[in-house]
Amino acid sequence: MATASHPHEHRTDGLVVTSWFAPGRINLIGEHTDYNDGFVLPFALAVGCTATVSQAAQDWSVRSAQEPEPVVVRRSGLAGADAVPEWTRYVLGALWLLTDRGIDVPPLEVTVDSDVPTGAGLSSSAALVCSVVRAVGDHLGLDLDDDAVFALTRDVENDAVGAPTGGMDQLVSLRGEAGHVLLCDMRSHDTRPVPLDLAGHGLSVLVADTRAPHKHSDGEYGARRRGCEEAARILGVPALRDVSGEGLADALGRLDDDELRRYVRHVVTEDERVLAVARLLDEGRLPDIGQALTASHRSMRDDFRITVPEVDTAVDALLSAGALGARMTGGGFGGCVIGLLPEGDVEAAGDAVRRAFADAGFGEPSLFTASAEAGARRV
Repeated sequence: MATASHPHEHRTDGLVVTSWFAPGRINLIGEHTDYNDGFVLPFALAVGCTATVSQAAQDWSVRSAQEPEPVVVRRSGLAGADAVPEWTRYVLGALWLLTDRGIDVPPLEVTVDSDVPTGAGLSSSAALVCSVVRAVGDHLGLDLDDDAVFALTRDVENDAVGAPTGGMDQLVSLRGEAGHVLLCDMRSHDTRPVPLDLAGHGLSVLVADTRAPHKHSDGEYGARRRGCEEAARILGVPALRDVSGEGLADALGRLDDDELRRYVRHVVTEDERVLAVARLLDEGRLPDIGQALTASHRSMRDDFRITVPEVDTAVDALLSAGALGARMTGGGFGGCVIGLLPEGDVEAAGDAVRRAFADAGFGEPSLFTASAEAGARRV
């Protein structure tokens, strides 16, 4: 168990308190490649979730600044998941899983406070899970290395919540570095920071939150994942990551189903785009990545078919306003669009998106610029 001698803890009215912050993320490029053992290139945001853990008299208490009522549950394993509101599973999941794995988790109060917009594709869920896992592990004095922390955060989303995410969001929330995107190999979970020198090139990443909400646990995301797994089975490979660009035409010829062909074409070409963008960034050629960003969006729109009119409208408006490249970011069916723009064009591009939304009869989008920030940390 943790004791008051831990240097990262503080006391409030005699109570030992442990707090961690974990950020949301933007995925620069690499969509739906994570669960195909492929490559992704996300970066951590300034917004995120702070989880604070303290001892409780009995049971487990969960509070959120974004929810009106606290939830109190008896200590148990994962079998208790069905009896609580869905948002609390992101918090209680770590406690349930640790209990099932033989850890005696004492009575605790866990309080969370997030400023990541929900349903925007900025990974509010990973920020929540990662902050809680880090805070709980720290408070209990568990000796969890980086790999064990990552595995637990992914298990919470997959097993306690039931969201079939591939782990990219948790990796960057835990390991992100300021001024860098994180090249993640989703088979080995090896990560490498890659420079994203926006200021040095006079560029900005403009984010347009279309406010067309999505939800990873909905059926469409899971259907894409199952389709990719079925295609890999037919092709006789462990995952679509194992289909090379040179072998793509042959692979497509071996698939009878047009939907599966489209899925394979997106994943294979998206992996190639991720690696190409990483190379360009390593070479200091940030302005040259725009074409790959736009090609990624077209692949998501035409092959993977996960865009909606709001995000397509935002991408078109950004490109018309001078963006070097633009794409939807996140799992799809709504959420945010990013545009890589000269700093001086950001305001006009934002106005262009607002006008395009008004002309189409869509609601007002939310617009902000994003930079690459550090990952999870004690607060």
